[in-house]
Amino acid sequence: MGAVRVVLLVIAGLLVAGGVAMAVLCIFPAAIGLGAWGVILLIGLLIERWRYKPLSERSPGPDWAATGERFVDPETGKLVMVYYHRASGERRSVAL
Repeated sequence: MGAVRVVLLVIAGLLVAGGVAMAVLCIFPAAIGLGAWGVILLIGLLIERWRYKPLSERSPGPDWAATGERFVDPETGKLVMVYYHRASGERRSVAL
């Protein structure tokens, strides 16, 4: 897990905890605001983790077609090729 993700998870946890603490103290507008931003950040982190899968190190298989799409992954600095599976519509990035 990357350092930025850990920091964002800690911030989200603190926001949710702050919202709960303020709700206990009956400061509801601030509790709702802090808690909502914490939950939004957590949902965003979960969606990002689900949507952007890690790079594969080998070609996916014979049912997959290379799209010709290539780019340099900003996180790893590796050249990446994109493959497409016609039956499912799934795309997969493979490090070259």
